[in-house]
This record gives sequence, structure tokens and C-alpha cells, in this order.
Amino acid sequence: MPGGHTRTSMPPKPAVDKSWELVQSKTFTKWVNARLSEHSLASLNNVCTDFSDGTALIHLLQIISDTSLGRYNRNPRMRIQKIENVNLSLDFIRSRKINLTNIGAEDIVDSNHKLILGMIWTIILRFTIEDINEEGLSAMDGLLLWCQRKTAPYKEVDVKNFSYSWQDGLAFCALIHRHRPDLLDYYALDKRDARGNTALAFEVAERYLGIPQLLDVEDVCDATKPDERSVMTYVAQYFHAFSSLSRAETAGRRLGKFTDVMQSVFDMQHDYEVRVAKLISRIDDQQSKWRTAKFEPVYSSARTHSTTFNSYKATTKREWTHEKVELDTLLGNIQTKRVTYNLAPFVPRAGLTPKDLEFAWNELAAAEVKHRKTINQYIRESRDVLQRQYGSEANGIQGVLNSISNSLAMLGGELDDQLATVNGLINKARPLEGSLQRLGDLEKQCEEANIDEHDYTVYSVSDLEYDTEMMMKALDKKARFIENQSAVRNMTNLTPAQLEEFEATFRYFDRDDSNVLNDVEFRAALDSLGHSFTDDEFGALYDQLSCGSEYISFEVYIRFMVELTEDQTTPEQLLQSFRVIAGDKEYVTQEDLRLSELSPPSITYLARAMPKSELSDDGYDYLAYLRDVFQ
Repeated sequence: MPGGHTRTSMPPKPAVDKSWELVQSKTFTKWVNARLSEHSLASLNNVCTDFSDGTALIHLLQIISDTSLGRYNRNPRMRIQKIENVNLSLDFIRSRKINLTNIGAEDIVDSNHKLILGMIWTIILRFTIEDINEEGLSAMDGLLLWCQRKTAPYKEVDVKNFSYSWQDGLAFCALIHRHRPDLLDYYALDKRDARGNTALAFEVAERYLGIPQLLDVEDVCDATKPDERSVMTYVAQYFHAFSSLSRAETAGRRLGKFTDVMQSVFDMQHDYEVRVAKLISRIDDQQSKWRTAKFEPVYSSARTHSTTFNSYKATTKREWTHEKVELDTLLGNIQTKRVTYNLAPFVPRAGLTPKDLEFAWNELAAAEVKHRKTINQYIRESRDVLQRQYGSEANGIQGVLNSISNSLAMLGGELDDQLATVNGLINKARPLEGSLQRLGDLEKQCEEANIDEHDYTVYSVSDLEYDTEMMMKALDKKARFIENQSAVRNMTNLTPAQLEEFEATFRYFDRDDSNVLNDVEFRAALDSLGHSFTDDEFGALYDQLSCGSEYISFEVYIRFMVELTEDQTTPEQLLQSFRVIAGDKEYVTQEDLRLSELSPPSITYLARAMPKSELSDDGYDYLAYLRDVFQ
């Protein structure tokens, strides 16, 4: 239009979300009705409209404050009467230093939803939430902290606010389970069923805990953002319900504690008298034992008394000392408790008083000193006796060893006579084992008696044990030497070199100096001398020579070697055997010997006995070896 103004269209304003108003209205109405029902007053349909005449608001304030507001219009008909009632309520609220902003009596009479809901929230805060205290935090912060602490053990629950944190219903279930696990099995819940969990918590809380269901399931689970004030109002009921439960339990514990204390006073007094009587009795018994103890001038006896007394000091006496201290403490605790509860002091029965116990304790100390002196006297006397016994035994052993040594050095005559003499010396030396055992026992006693040096001998147990061992070995070797010489003295059909070779072979494989060979040692000896047998042949031969025993003696071995040499073994046969093993070489190696299936001990023996070959670095001169053996 010429000269006119162009009109521009404005976008429409977005609709204001007032879902919170509906939720708060339902929640606050249920909260108010729960309070009114405590005095059997009629329920409201909607707090936003039913507070208009002021009577219901007055009833609510009188109930939650437990204070009368005075006279008011009980059946107001005119607007002025309703305004008077509401003003009475508002004045009362302000007298409690509760700040009400931008709300007057007309707003309530005219049902201003927003302002009425704000006022009720302020009332809820003051009379329901503000008194909550948790670790120094109060009101909303204290309630939030309480929820967080109580639900901390439940990993699926994370309470950060009074809105989104409650939408899956698990926080409600966790609070119930934490305080009353008998009402709800949290761990059996389907954590994905938000509506089911929320409905279950609401039902259990109302049925078993008396918590009114201020919220509907959809107010929490289906809302884009659950209303914080509504959720907080409902959760506060949980806090007060469980706090009341805790207060009842606390009162019961206090009464029970008082009863327990009174019972414990009696038990402590009885315990004190029983324990004092037992301790004094044990002290008397111990002194009686010391008075009747028998002492002998023998170190082992004196030492036993000393050990027993030391054990008593380290165990029994310490137990008694600990018991006495405990009894003194127990008596002090009894008197303290009786003073605490305004009771007369405790007086133990005659004979069980602190003076009676102290007298018995002092008598025990004097008896200990006397008994210790007696023990020390007998220890000093018995030490000298012990040293004399040790010296006599040690010198006696050395005398026997000297006698045997002299007889062995002067040994002479026929082999049979020499063997008889050596066997007699062995029989003479055998009792030394018992003597050394006795000497060892005496040395242990000396060590226990702290005797480091002996006044009656210079011989120690270790010295005499070594000398005796050496003597027994010398006698045994001498006897075997004579026996072996007797076995070979009639073997006139062998050269001395052959007999020496056989004997040296026997000694080499008799590793334990037992003068006998087992089957492994005997076979190794035969292999080293060039006599090989199959397993069956050797088994039959060994059974024949051992006569069913596990060993072959030197005499049997020599006789068999003589027979074997006379019938089979010649230098020519052995030379032929070495040539076969060496593959016609003039030397033989350890590898050749291993390939011939000689036993490892036989190979070791031959490698030690044969000279090195000049024709090979790893070869042995078997020709020189045979010449040396059969020269």
C-alpha cells in the first residue's frame, strides 16, 4: 500500500511446558492429605483450589507444627472470612521466619496455582526437609548426601540429583534394600525394567514402611525430566521413615546396654573372686612343691631343677604376673562402673581381698629366692663331679686305642696267627662305640653346664671319634689284607704279576672297600680283564659263584680267575681280542671300546691302565699293556 506500513508476521511463541505443575499438584496434594489423615481430617482433591477458604491450610500448619493457630472462621462463607483465615496462616508461617515472597491471601483465595505450589514447597522445606542433617550438610544437600551414602554399595545406582537419577527406580529399591533387605531382593531385580522397579518400590514403601505414594510411576519413569521438588518431597519420607526406625533401635540398644552393664558388674565381681582364689591356690601349691623338692649332687639332677625353675619363671610366673595385673585392673574397672551407676564399692569376700593377694605374692617372691640359692649350690658341686666323670671316660678310651695301636705295630708270625690277633683287636675295639656314646652324653652335659675347658683330660669327643674311626679302618683293612693273602698264597700256578693284576682289578671295582663284589662290579671286573659274557651266561655264572647271595667274596673271585685263566685266558687270546676291537690297528681308542659294548667302568679302567699310543693322539698301546701284564 502506498505510504502505508508493511505488517510483518511474528512466529508464535512456543508453548510453555507446565507438566511440572500437574506433577507438583498431585504430589503436594498427596503429601498434605497424608498429614491431614493423621488427625482423621477430610482429604483434599487439589491443594491449588482446596486451600481457598484457609481452613485446610490452618489444619495442615497446626498438625506439622504441633501448635494451635488460635481462633479462625471454621465455616467461611464470605471472601473476607476466607482472606482472614489465609492471613492467619501466612502470619504464622512468617512468624516461624519462613520467607514467603510475592504471595498474599488473595492469591490463595483466588487459587493461583504457581504461587500456592511455591508456598507448599516452602512449607515442605521448612517442616520436612530442613531438619535433615548429614555430615554437616542440611536440607536438600544433606538429603542428597544421605541418598548417595546409602546407595553407594549398589553399582547400578548413581544419585546425582533428584530428577534423572531416579528414573530407573533402582535408587528407590536400593534405599529400601539397604535398610530392610527382608522386604526387597535388590539383586534379583531386572535392572532394565524401570517401571516395574519403581512400582515395586512404591508398593513396598507404602505397605511395609508406611510411606505414602506421593508419586505415580509415570511421574518418574515417563517424564522427560522428573520434577525435582516432587521427587525430593517423596524421598524425604524415606529419610524420616528410616530415621524413626533407627531411633527405635537406638532406644532399645540404650536400654539393653544398661541391662548388660548391670549384668556385667555382677559377672565381673564373680570373675574377680574366682580368679583370685585360683591364683592364691596355685601360689600355695608351688611353694609346697619347692619345700619338698629332693636334690642330689649330680649335675643332671641339679640342672633339671634349674631348667624347671627357669621354665617356671619364663612361663608360669609370667602368666601369674599377667593375671595379677589383670585382676588389679579388673577390680579398678568394677569400682569405676559401680561409681558410674551410683552403687556402693565392691568388697571381695575374706581371703580374696587385694591385701590377701598381695601377701601371697610377697611370700612367693621370698620362696623363689630361697629355691634359686639351693639350686645354684648343687650346680656348683655337681660340675666338678661331671668333669671328673668326663676325664675318666676320655682317658680310658685313649688308653684302649694306645693298647690296640701297640699290638698292631708288633703284629708278626704266621698269617693265621696274625688274623686271629687282628680279630681279637677288633673285638677289643668294638666296645669303644658305647664308650664314645657315653662320652658324648657327658660332653653335652658339660656344654649345658657351661664347662668349656676340662681339668682332668686333654681329649675331646671329636678327637677320640676320629682316632677310633681310623683305628677301626686300619684293623679292617689289615684283616682283609691277611685274608686275601691267605687266599692267594697257594695259587702257585699263576705268576705274581697275574695275581697282582687280579687283586688290583678287584680293589679297583670294590669301591666301598667291602671286600666283596656285587653283580655289576663283578661283570665290570671281568670285562676289564677281557672276559665278556652274554647276559644269560653271566647270570648263570653269577648265581653259581654267589650261591644265591648278593655278593662274591675275594676268595671266590680269585679262585674263579685262576680257573678262568688256566682254562681260557692266554696272552694270545687277549691279543686277538684287542686286535678285533681295534680293527687290526696297533692301538685302540675309547670309541673302539665303547663300540665293543664294554661297560663304562671297564672302559674307564682300561683307559687308566693302558699307556698312550705314539701312533694316535686318542689311542692306547694295547701291545705294551699286554707285555707289561704277562711279562
